[in-house]
Amino acid sequence: MHIRKIMVGVALTGVMAACQTTPDLTVAEFCAVPDNAAQHVCQIAVDVNGTKTALAATDLKLSDARALADSAMGAAQNAQSTADAAMVTAQRAEAAATAIDNLYCQTNTIQKTDTGSCPANFRLMSCTQTRYTTRAGGLSFLREINDETCRFNSRVLEMQVRCCTVSSTASSTTARVFTPVTRSSN
Repeated sequence: MHIRKIMVGVALTGVMAACQTTPDLTVAEFCAVPDNAAQHVCQIAVDVNGTKTALAATDLKLSDARALADSAMGAAQNAQSTADAAMVTAQRAEAAATAIDNLYCQTNTIQKTDTGSCPANFRLMSCTQTRYTTRAGGLSFLREINDETCRFNSRVLEMQVRCCTVSSTASSTTARVFTPVTRSSN
């Protein structure tokens, strides 16, 4: 439907530019002239209330046909800009999906310390105190967290640090690996 409007608009725009000298003629009168019969405006059919009608068989004035062509051209340009925006959005979504497919994460369990960190080339995603005792000081407050480290206000019995990286070698068919790693600090 939109392609038909685009084609009509493009054809009418070209023909109407040539027809500017006779604004009072109807399309039917213009197409009745043998020299004009080969013009695009005389060969275009439009859909009027579900019925396909040759534009040459209408009483539409050339100036009105020009306005119709301009309107169709505007609609075509609007449709093209919407399609371009949709393409950009689809490309961004595809890039995000590719990055997620190549995501590799691991959970490090760290004991008896107040600071957690990740290995080189990993980013810290979360830091959680998982074990505590009242003798060891009870619950501790998370004081600082950034891409590299997290720090509690006091030493905790155990924390889990979630670290992730984007792997360029992982493929979309490879399952995401979540490896628990335990290390202890004294």
